[in-house]
Formats: sequence, C-alpha cells, structure tokens
Amino acid sequence: MHPHHSTDHDSPPLTRIRWVILGLLFAISVVTYIDRVNISVTARQMMPALGLTDQQMGFVFSAFVIGYALFQIPGGWLGDRWGARIILTLALLWWSVFTAWTAMAPASPLAGWLGIMGALALARFLLGVGEAVALPNFNRVVTDWLPAGERGLGIGIAIGGIGVGAAITPPVTAWIMVNFGWQTAFYLSAVLGLGLAVIWWFIARNHPLDHPWVANRTANQNTGTATTTGQASSPAIPWAALRKTPTVWWLVLSYSCLGYVAYVYMSWFYLYLVNVRGFDILRGGVFASAPFLAILIFCPIGGWVTDRMAARHGLTAGRRQTGMAGMLLAGAAIGLGAWLDSPYLAIASLSLGAGWLYFSVGAYWSSTSDLSRTHAGSLSGLMNMGANIGGAISPTVTPWIAEQWGWPLSLGTAALIAIIGGLLWLWIDPEKGLAQEKS
Repeated sequence: MHPHHSTDHDSPPLTRIRWVILGLLFAISVVTYIDRVNISVTARQMMPALGLTDQQMGFVFSAFVIGYALFQIPGGWLGDRWGARIILTLALLWWSVFTAWTAMAPASPLAGWLGIMGALALARFLLGVGEAVALPNFNRVVTDWLPAGERGLGIGIAIGGIGVGAAITPPVTAWIMVNFGWQTAFYLSAVLGLGLAVIWWFIARNHPLDHPWVANRTANQNTGTATTTGQASSPAIPWAALRKTPTVWWLVLSYSCLGYVAYVYMSWFYLYLVNVRGFDILRGGVFASAPFLAILIFCPIGGWVTDRMAARHGLTAGRRQTGMAGMLLAGAAIGLGAWLDSPYLAIASLSLGAGWLYFSVGAYWSSTSDLSRTHAGSLSGLMNMGANIGGAISPTVTPWIAEQWGWPLSLGTAALIAIIGGLLWLWIDPEKGLAQEKS
C-alpha cells in the first residue's frame, strides 16, 4: 500500500469555510509580495537618493532572500508544532513592522553604525525572517483544510496571490513614489499587513473541526474524525527520514532552480524594462506587472492540472508531468524573450515564461504533502529554503552577468536554469512517501 493511501481517511471534512480560508491565504500572499517587490520599484529613487550602486542594491535585495531562506524550515516546523493560526498572525505583525522600518532605516542610528547599505540590508533580512513563515504555513493550512485531491488547486490559489501582489505593486508603487516619495510606499504596505493580521486571527482556525462556523463539527468529533494538524502526533523534524528519501533532495534542488528564475522577476524585471528596454518610470511600472498577471492565471491552473493528472495517472506521474512541463516551457519562453528585439514581444514572451514557471508550483508544493501529511510544513519549508538559496544568488548574479556579457545572456542563463529544474523532475517520486513512514 502506498503511504498516501494510508492517510486518506484522515482527510478533513469538506466545508464551505475552506474557500474563505483559501481566500485569506490568497490575501496574505498578495501582501507578502507587495512587501517584497515594492523595493525593486522604489530602488529607482532610493539608489540616487542614498548613493547606492547596482551591486549594493543587489546586496540589499539578497539580504531579504537570505533571511527568507534561513528561516523556511523553522517557520514550517512552527506551523506543524503550534498550528498556522497563531504562527501566521505573529508573522504578519513581524514583517509589517520591518516593512515600515525599511523606510526609516537610512535615517536611523543603525545607518551611523552599519552604513546606509548595512541598515537597509538588516531591515530586509529581518523582513525575510518574518515572511519565511508564510508559504510553509500556507501548505500546512491547505493540508489540514483540503482533501488530497484538492491540494494542488488549493496551494495554487494561495500562492497565486503572488500574481496580484506583484502585478499591482509596480504601477501603484511607482505612482506613490512619484507623488508622495518612496518612503510612503513602505508605510502603506505595512498598514495592510497589520490589518490582515487582525482579520486572520479572528477568522482562521487550525482545522475545520475547530471552527465555530462548521455546524457539524461536534458530530464529526464524536465519530472520531481526525481533528488536529500534524503537530499533535510528531512535531519533530524527521531528519533521519529526510536523509533516506532522495525525492526530498531532488525536490529541493529542482525548486532551487525555480527560485533563481523567480527572483530575476522579483528583483530586476522593472529596472530591466526602464534601464534596458527604455520605458519611462510609470509605463515601466505598468508593463512590469505583466509577468505577475500571468502568474495569477497560470498558478491555480497548474494546481488544478496536477490534481487531475494525479487522479488519472497516479501521484508521481501527475506531479512529474505538470512540474516538468511548466519548467521546460518557462525556459523556452524566457530564452526567446531574452533575444527578441521588440520590447513588446519580449515582454509578452518573458511574461509567459513567468506564467509557466508558476504553472509548476502546485506540483512542487502538493508533492511535499504527498510525501508526509504530518510534516507538510517542515518539508515545504525545506523545499522553499532551496528556492531561496537560488533566489539569494539571483539578484546579485543577474546584473553581474548583464554587466559582463549583456542582458540577453543574463536572461538566457535564467532560461537554462529553468530547463535544468524541469529535467530534475525525472528523479522526483512523491508517491513513495518519507522513508520512516512507509507502510
């Protein structure tokens, strides 16, 4: 018997409230990417105002990703141990504070001690520490609230908020920056996060049967239906099992490739349009939203597709076919866009590349739940740490390659990395489960 079959009877009861919870995750996802992407737009004013070079700004970008990568596993473990309701609330409060602090850091005493670049880097590092909690806990929530056949769609919807947050951020932040100064963009996004923390705390619960809006929760509890997340049964991170499960490490490596490519869009795409393709600040902001609109559309579609493919062909084939197709098509579209002369055709091709990249996301994240429902938070945190190791390299390496050999080769490198990530799916087999949990 395959391990995922052994846990099917623990699937949560179907409730309409699960769509409300998914909607809240979508909203949190929007805010995380507003807080993450706004600095790539405000950099246009920040760099000359604060005397920072491209390489120095790349270091500031990377500081966020380093904090984000380092705290993925602890963030996922906290959700497995204590539940996503309290952990996501605290994380929202934390990262909202450090979003606001990004605006204050250059004029703070820290700038006198660490320099402006050092103060900004510290603020962004601590912002990354807070946001590291988000996606692993999204996966914890999806695992606890949705049955196995909906988890690809569920995580696709939740992470699809990236598309909205990152799409609206360039034009809105550019408009705020031009009219009210770059600092205001950070203060406003911090207020959004604080408000959402309050809403999440009052509406969310760790499991459907804990929710007061679920009318039949008492009856289900009396019949012995599972009511808790993985934290009750085994909160420890299963390091021994991880070492014996090659699929986990192929997932991490493949998702690292996705992370490298994703951060090219998060960090440099707006500045690429303005500085390389010749768009002005406001038009560049509008066109910089195109890849993220593609993400909004492709991410939930990819999640739905991987669920359907898994139901039809089995977990391994369903996840592998979706994940590989998304990554390979992303590489092809980015490679084409890198060399097109027309800026508009280049934007279209590069935007499709971002869409296909996130088409594969549902396959990655649902694979961690397939491997172990109990440790879904910790496993997805480990996988996402890999993505952000790739992402920590990307913001600094991308402009360096462009400076040495030009932007076509820099973007072409990202395309090649996407293709490698797709080919690594040949070794990913979520159907086997974690080594210690095989039945």
